[in-house]
Parts: sequence; C-alpha cells; structure tokens
Amino acid sequence: MSIQSPVIIAGAGPSGCVLALSLVKQGIPVIMLEKCETLPIDLRASTFHPPSLEMIADLGDGVIDKMLEKGLHADRYQYRDRSTGEVATFDMSLIADETRYPFRLQLEQYELTHFICDALKEYDCADVRFGSELVSFEQDESGVTAIVNTASGSERIQGSYLVGAEGARSVVRKQSGIGYMGFTYDEKFLVVSTSFPFEDVFEDFSYVNYVSDPEEWCVILRTDKLWRVLVPVFPASEEEEAYYLSDEFVQSRLKRLYARDVDYDIHHRSIYAVNQRVAEIYHRGRTLLVGDACHINNPLGGMGMNGGLHDAFNLADKLQKVILEGADPEACFGLYDRQRRELAVQFVQRHTIENKKLMEARDPDVQRKRQQMLMETAADPVRAKDFLLERSMINCVRESLAVQ
Repeated sequence: MSIQSPVIIAGAGPSGCVLALSLVKQGIPVIMLEKCETLPIDLRASTFHPPSLEMIADLGDGVIDKMLEKGLHADRYQYRDRSTGEVATFDMSLIADETRYPFRLQLEQYELTHFICDALKEYDCADVRFGSELVSFEQDESGVTAIVNTASGSERIQGSYLVGAEGARSVVRKQSGIGYMGFTYDEKFLVVSTSFPFEDVFEDFSYVNYVSDPEEWCVILRTDKLWRVLVPVFPASEEEEAYYLSDEFVQSRLKRLYARDVDYDIHHRSIYAVNQRVAEIYHRGRTLLVGDACHINNPLGGMGMNGGLHDAFNLADKLQKVILEGADPEACFGLYDRQRRELAVQFVQRHTIENKKLMEARDPDVQRKRQQMLMETAADPVRAKDFLLERSMINCVRESLAVQ
C-alpha cells in the first residue's frame, strides 16, 4: 500500500488525536473524522497517569508543556474513611526514581484534544474533518473505504486502514463483527461539578480523594477548573433518574459532605451507566480499535482514558512498522492485540473492579479492615511504592511491552 493512502481515524477523542499526531510525525497521512461540528467540550476523564505523560512528552510539538502549565499536579492522593476520619495518604514522590512525572496531572481530557488538533494544523499530511460521521465501511485486500455522512451528503473516503476511536458504540467494532464482552453494573454514577473550595474546609485535603462510607461512598477530586464529586445512584426509571439530577438531591449529597446554610453552585451534573467490557479482538482485516471502542471500565482509578492513550501509542508503532517498513500486518496487529487486549482483561479490568469493591463495602468490619490495610500500606515506603507503581499504571505498561 502506497504511503499516499491515508490511515482513516474515526473519532477525535484523546486516543484518536494521539494516534493521528503520532502517525503524521512519521510522514504517514491521516484523515481524522469527527461527527461533531467542533471538538466536544465535556466533562469526562480528567486524570493523566505518569506513563501517559511520558508518552505525550515524547510525542513532542509542545503538547506536554501546555498540559503541565494548565493542569493541576496531584503528587499525592488519599483514601478516607468518612465514619472514622482515618486517612491513608499515598505520596507519589516515592516513584520519582521510576518516572519523569511522579504525579497525576488533573486536566480535562478535552484540553489534550484541543492542544493536539492545534498541532495537527502544522502538518500537510493531517486532514481533520469535523461534521463527518462514519456510518459504514468496506474493505478488501487493497484498502478500506469509509462511508461518511456530512452536511453536504454521503461521501466515500479511500484509505489504507480504518481505526475505530469513536467510543463504546463504535461503528468500526460493530460492523467488523467484534464482540464486546463483559457486563454493566446495576448502579449508575452521578457526577457533579462545583467551584466550592473543599480544600478550605477539610484538613490536609488532597486533589484526589476516595471516600468510603457504609451508607454512601464517593470520590472527590479536583480538575484544573472545578471540584468534581461522584456518587453511586440506582435509578429504576426515567423519573427516578430525573430526581437524582434535581437540585434537591444534588444539594443533599453535597451538604452531606460538608453542611452549609446556602446551596452549592453547580456547574455541571450528569448520570452515566458503568460498564466493564473488552472487545474480543482489537483488529480484523484492515480495521483496528483503540480506546473506548475496545475497552471500557468504571472510572475509579482513572485507568480508562489512560489505557486508551496507551493503545494509541502502541498502535502507532505497529502501523509505522507496517506502512513504512513493510512489516507483516497480521504479525504486527496480532502483537498489538496481545499487548493491549490481554492487558485490558488482566490488569485494567481487574484493578478497576477491585477499586470499586474497596469503595463500596457496607459491612463495617470489612470497611475497617480495608482502611487499616490501606493505612499500613501507605505508611510503609516499600509497600507504598509497590502500590503506586501498580495504580499509576507504570507496571502494566512495562508488562505490556514485554509481551511478544
């Protein structure tokens, strides 16, 4: 396949953008399709782990500098027991000898996509098309044809490979006949954003806090702009879901965290379903998957978006070998599948499920033992470092790259 035949990427989220910039920097032409008219500005993932920051830094084009300037550096995070007031604090300086970025960067994911799309404007071989929704595709031994809906009608776009980076409802995955194995939790997550300064009313409060409580666990974290609070809810109908989004319920949850006479200011609220799913394979023919198109998990621990970024960097390397060096596609994409899909099953899914179980225990004895384990781990530098290497995704990236 001629290098003049572009790689088509469906979706301009974090994974799609990172993949696009990685490829064009190698001279590989890219057409990136985004169904929205502009880059979405919404509140989704907001934690960048150390390996992701290292990969973005190596990508160049000043993207990491813009991220570091705008984001919050969370160099510690806490597990809090609301009933006892006990706190287990994990200090990320313990892994300073393992990474250039011994902290979590708290930054809305859309900031990354905007930074990268600005960088893509400098590359003649980068073609970013907004208002272009992939609806179908055809492929054969010589290439792939994307069928795209635009404001002016349907368009057929020729390419060498098609990458599905368009999220959990991926057209690429579905039309490739790839199963999406896993399950959906009974509860949903309510996410509320407020500018109230929790750091001023809670002693020694970190930017990232996992709060256990037999009645209702929660997560309280700071993004670069606002505090975000996540609580579980169990809507059985549209009417119940509307109630959970109401001022009455939202204010009651926030005032349970910290009682005050006046209402909290609310900048954003949403409810979303929580899934644990992994595609049965990450490639089929000339179609490939990255990010939420091939794996989704609950957000506790911030591993979803980061895993998608790691997919994109890994796949960029494989596509470069195939397109520029003439490497065998099946061998390269088979290795991509082994390195990323098996990791998603064995590490990301396992850890995110464990994170949720740790948070939601209602048995006081179980919760007490959990908090004791976390506090003992945080107090022991050796155990704390091991814990941080796992939860920061450093170990899983190293183990992934070791797979052959």
